[in-house]
Amino acid sequence: MKALITGASSGIGRDMARYLSSKGFDLVLTARSREKLEKLKEELDTDVKIVCADLADPDGAFELYRQCRDDGIDFLINNAGYGLFGKFDKTDLYDELDMINVNIRSLHILTKIFLRDFKKRGSGRILNVASSAGFMTGPLMAAYYASKNYVVRLSLAIYEELRREKSPVKISVFCPGPVDTNFNERAGVRFGISSISSQYAAEYAIDNALNGKTVIIPTLGMKLGTIGSRFLPFKMLGAMTYNIQHKKSGGKKI
Repeated sequence: MKALITGASSGIGRDMARYLSSKGFDLVLTARSREKLEKLKEELDTDVKIVCADLADPDGAFELYRQCRDDGIDFLINNAGYGLFGKFDKTDLYDELDMINVNIRSLHILTKIFLRDFKKRGSGRILNVASSAGFMTGPLMAAYYASKNYVVRLSLAIYEELRREKSPVKISVFCPGPVDTNFNERAGVRFGISSISSQYAAEYAIDNALNGKTVIIPTLGMKLGTIGSRFLPFKMLGAMTYNIQHKKSGGKKI
């Protein structure tokens, strides 16, 4: 079995690579930093191919596919992604567009192309990494929350199409709350609530995806939170999320 992991140089992606290698998976790992990927490769016991790719580049996902389409990928993990913090009219537009390219455009491209391959072959599995943010609106991180809503809804729509076709191809979406990675630093925030470890998140996501779980949410608190968000009026939910997000600024003026 062989897995392709995007955003594999750090955080959840790196720990997914470690865990899948321990389970005997050969790997294709991609990120922007070859140095970090080479260092990770030295740790792993299975066969590892490295493909440097910038998924913020509009052609990045297509180039990644061109470099690994003949590698016999069985398991696509769309893990690459990041967030930006700030009022919508204040955040940098071009940084935001890069984020949309990574979080949405590249994920969309890779999901579609590999799904077509998997359906032709009659086997394959896709795991899209979203967030508990994918069930909510997110003032002060508006574009990030919207991007994760896209990932959740896209994945669930594909799931239903596959289910009705009785396809052997499977898709899952991982929706964690805060995870202890470099996400905070990249987004320019600090979490006000406790985080789960990257290793726990990675192993929980992989185990549940391999067991055929569709929506994967670690911790009881996050499960209850996502369920509860469905029943709140959108104005109340937006106000609550704003207050939570504002605490992430550490008291900075925004």
